[in-house]
Amino acid sequence: MIPTSLARNLRFPAIAAPMFLVSGPELVISTCKAGMIGTFPALNQRTTEGYEDWLNTIEAALGDQDASFGVNMIVHPTNSRLLADMQVTVKHKVPLVITSLGAVKDVVDAVHGYGGVVFHDIINARHARKAMEAGVDGLILVSAGAGGHAGNQHPFALLNEVRQFFKGTIILSGALSTGQDVAAALMAGADLGYMGTRFIATTEAQADPGYKQMLIDTTAKDITYTDAISGINANFLTPSLVANGLDPTAAKDPHHKIDMDEELNPEAKAWKTIWSAGQGVGSIHEVLPVAELVSRLQQEFNSAAQVFASKARDFN
Repeated sequence: MIPTSLARNLRFPAIAAPMFLVSGPELVISTCKAGMIGTFPALNQRTTEGYEDWLNTIEAALGDQDASFGVNMIVHPTNSRLLADMQVTVKHKVPLVITSLGAVKDVVDAVHGYGGVVFHDIINARHARKAMEAGVDGLILVSAGAGGHAGNQHPFALLNEVRQFFKGTIILSGALSTGQDVAAALMAGADLGYMGTRFIATTEAQADPGYKQMLIDTTAKDITYTDAISGINANFLTPSLVANGLDPTAAKDPHHKIDMDEELNPEAKAWKTIWSAGQGVGSIHEVLPVAELVSRLQQEFNSAAQVFASKARDFN
């Protein structure tokens, strides 16, 4: 079930994931106008004042015919901006808040206080139960193959396990690159798809041109899953690791602890020159405007649904 406030004007059942240093107002606005939920991390702006400026820009650009938007909040003790950013979020009544690295009831209650919706990132059933206890409206199942911080469970296995005890909205993430992928996610029982990597290769994304080209040039074999970069397991483009003098085959660093304030340092290599991507890169062959990409995704989704319906009739 998709919350009513988010279902309004939603023409493609997916969320463009909030990507660190990649998602900005232009990407969010274009995604929402194409009929898909657009999101961005609050920390993509270096200050709380800058974050509010972005909210003002997005709100001014979106109209009654556009889909809703959302903001990602890193709910982790090392994020020193959380309280200030949440105050701005409540002030602007952001429709969707996506929480990561911690499910905190106070944050959920603050968003519910103005009628907003909270989705939370999880990578296993234990995290899902904790988020459910905090009162979140939906769970984003970040399964094996997803870009950025990701788990290692097969999407269907994680989806089936979580659905046994969670009755809210389920969003499936993990190498979804085409409309067929989103159709498969819904057929498997998810309510929405979650697409990140595919939206890096758009004209509106705030990504280095070299980053976008690397997505086109690589396939699933070029993805390295490691916790040695940020302290939490994530998927990265192997060529970007090599370009930064790192050995993709090196052992994990068990002593590296995550520190959001440290990662936000403009000089930090993590995320800035070491580029994240999911295993779905093999489906990316060009950089497209968001409107054209979403239109293509819709066509692929509709085609997949028709093919499935035709095949299903053969067994009735």
